[in-house]
Amino acid sequence: MTPRHHHSCQVLNVRDNLMMIDCGEGAQLNVQRMGLKLMRLNHIFISHLHGDHCFGLPGLVSTMALLNRTNSLTIHTFKDGAELLGSMLDYFCRERPFEIRFNVIDTHKRVIHEDDAVTVTTFPLVHRVPAVGFLIAEKPKLRHIIGEEAKRLGVPHYAMNALRQGEDWVSPEGIIVPNEQLTTPADPSISYAYCSDTKYSRRVIKNVQGVDWLYHEATYDDSLRVKAHNRYHSTALEAATVAREAGVKQLILGHFSKRYTDETPLLDEARRVFPASRLANEGLVIDLNHPE
Repeated sequence: MTPRHHHSCQVLNVRDNLMMIDCGEGAQLNVQRMGLKLMRLNHIFISHLHGDHCFGLPGLVSTMALLNRTNSLTIHTFKDGAELLGSMLDYFCRERPFEIRFNVIDTHKRVIHEDDAVTVTTFPLVHRVPAVGFLIAEKPKLRHIIGEEAKRLGVPHYAMNALRQGEDWVSPEGIIVPNEQLTTPADPSISYAYCSDTKYSRRVIKNVQGVDWLYHEATYDDSLRVKAHNRYHSTALEAATVAREAGVKQLILGHFSKRYTDETPLLDEARRVFPASRLANEGLVIDLNHPE
């Protein structure tokens, strides 16, 4: 943490369900300042067990308990994390009115969560301790009903869901109406990859191929590449190289060293390699469906 930047924590809103990636100190305060509804936060994904990525959990869970949350919370973390964090939460938040479930992960590539909206897949990063990246891939969305056409043809309400899923409609007279006449294509599904903390790695490039959005740490500028490698971090130039080589659409840079009072040089460095780069900042809100 620096006077300008808080510890790592991101929240994704997928169809009104919230998922948190990492939970640094002060997470509960920032989530509330941004008006996010903690009752809709059901999954927390911890990338690795360094304090700046998980020390916010006791405060967050305590806040949830004070708000009388009742639905369960799942924390995805390594075996050591489940044991250590579990003991900590049981001690400081022992009277919580909801269940905490731990889903133990490791550094292998695998799907660790799936629901009606998304799949979340882990893949290995290169850091001083076991660390994983997360790939959140939205499942296909439903098609859009052409209301006037459906009304004109007398399509009943109960048939709408089948239409949204791409099925044709058969009228009471047995006439088959093609789905394309009654619907328009679904909105594109979005994919988001989170890579922090990590040294530059070809295997990261392999695992984020073609994603719509990539968040990649950019702790240093490239003049400090040796320091970055020694500390198992990346430079802005390396983050941009990952984005370019993986063919991603948008890059978000973050996890900046406290040595920088202005991250513009890091952004300039990245944009020379990958123009569609931007800086992460506290309170930044991005509509992943609309890059601009």
